[in-house]
Amino acid sequence: MLRLRTAVLCAFSFLSLTVGADVKTQNCSQVRDAYTAKGFSFTNVPYQEISGEHLRVCSQEKTCCSSEMEDAFSQQSKIDFENVLDGISEGLRATFVSRHKMFDEFFLELLDNTERSLNEMFVRTYGKPYMQNAEVFQALFAELKRYYKGGNVNLEEMLNDFWTRLLERMFKLLNSQFVITEDYLECINKYTEQLKPFGDVPKKLKSQVTRAFIAARTFVQGLTVGKEVSMSPACLRALTKIFYCPYCQGVPSAKPCKNYCLNVMKGCLANQADLDPEWNQYIDAMLLVTERLEGPFNIESVMEPIDVKISEAIMNMQDSSLEITQRVFQGCGQPKPSGMGRSARGISDVFTARFKPYSPEEHPTTAAGTSLDRLVVDVKERLRNSKKFWSSLPDGICQEDNVTVSESDSEDCWNGHSMGRYLPEVLKDGLTHQANNPEVGVDITRPDTFIRQHIMTLRMMTNKLKNAFNGNDIYFQDSSDEGSGSGSGSGCLEPCVTEQEPVQTEGPVVEADRGEDHSSSSSSSAHTHSSSSATLLLLLLLSLSALALHSHWR
Repeated sequence: MLRLRTAVLCAFSFLSLTVGADVKTQNCSQVRDAYTAKGFSFTNVPYQEISGEHLRVCSQEKTCCSSEMEDAFSQQSKIDFENVLDGISEGLRATFVSRHKMFDEFFLELLDNTERSLNEMFVRTYGKPYMQNAEVFQALFAELKRYYKGGNVNLEEMLNDFWTRLLERMFKLLNSQFVITEDYLECINKYTEQLKPFGDVPKKLKSQVTRAFIAARTFVQGLTVGKEVSMSPACLRALTKIFYCPYCQGVPSAKPCKNYCLNVMKGCLANQADLDPEWNQYIDAMLLVTERLEGPFNIESVMEPIDVKISEAIMNMQDSSLEITQRVFQGCGQPKPSGMGRSARGISDVFTARFKPYSPEEHPTTAAGTSLDRLVVDVKERLRNSKKFWSSLPDGICQEDNVTVSESDSEDCWNGHSMGRYLPEVLKDGLTHQANNPEVGVDITRPDTFIRQHIMTLRMMTNKLKNAFNGNDIYFQDSSDEGSGSGSGSGCLEPCVTEQEPVQTEGPVVEADRGEDHSSSSSSSAHTHSSSSATLLLLLLLSLSALALHSHWR
């Protein structure tokens, strides 16, 4: 609040000049002093009052303003208005920008720490066999980072591919006495769903990783912000009249009546006020996702033990390696011997060591020097405080004492024409309520095109956040392509139950018939969630950046 008051006070510093507001002199010396104090040249200021018939905004009665002065005031009004809006939004914008940076650094460092932890522990546990196949794990983390950064990655397909590659490498190591060709590996992959070589680990991990990454990425995208500033000619005239026409009347220190100021700002910000309902829903959706980040979709709790979970999967395959090999031989046939036994190649005890998780004392330092819980608690409070941002702008600008007079001085304020009480009532917020705005001419039949686009973008981002809340990724078409978005997620716009995995029908026991394609049902179910296209997602975020703090003010 202190920052807000300071910003408004600085933006309208011209109001602090101490000149008697109730005295109108015949000469213009006081106006000249106030005008030059603003940085303008005194050459355009008349020494004595002149006829005001040349003025287009201010009163055409006797005046201390020339045409050049009124033009200068008009330009200064635009600058002052932009500055005060920038000052008011500075705190909110700084919150979004800084929290975006903090979360982004945290998630990326968390991925780096997890990858380093897995590599160190697997080198120690599995040694050379792991190092010879480390690119499988490196590719996993590279794709996770690419998805988080907005890349065109289908998480489910990527994770399925990781387990497929791991199965191929493991089967080769466990059956090194045979020649395992690419065609033979392709046959093995057809029976993965029936074999379940890694137990339930891939299914559980896929669910946890997918939902956690969707929530994390979408939340960080939602923290992207930007600004734009613009105003209509009618608004510019009203701003000039409220803040600079007192100069022309010989009372440069006059402050506007508060209700007068409110009507001017409600007219100037009529379209922006219409952002408020969608903005509030957007903030609510952001808060929903923070709940997921704290709870079941906590990416920190998913990623930190991922090395233990993958090792558990490897142990599962080792424990059932004989059964798996027999069933593969039954379905795909026995491959040709390589002429070299397992013991000769030193692989017989490759997987005898059991992977040990970190003890609490050995656990890596938390990413970015903080924890996800602390980051979420901080951002939740700031998000809640940003609700009703757009509808509160007029009150934020028209603060008593700094810009307008207090209620006790309502008889001694600038009402747009002279010093005295302002009689018209204060209008409600929004475009539809500005039809009879006494201070700003607003055409309520022509909503601002850019504001309408920003409202639609807010709705799309809100929908994306709600889908992330439900653990579903959603794909949006480029708005410049067809002008609308479509999703491949569940479409849940309200919290819905998605905790259970889809029920899949088990295939028959592997038979000896190798000529028939026994593709498992999992190959089709892996496509049920589409990832966001990198290019289209970036375009979406650019649209979000254009609205999040100063929609269409240029």
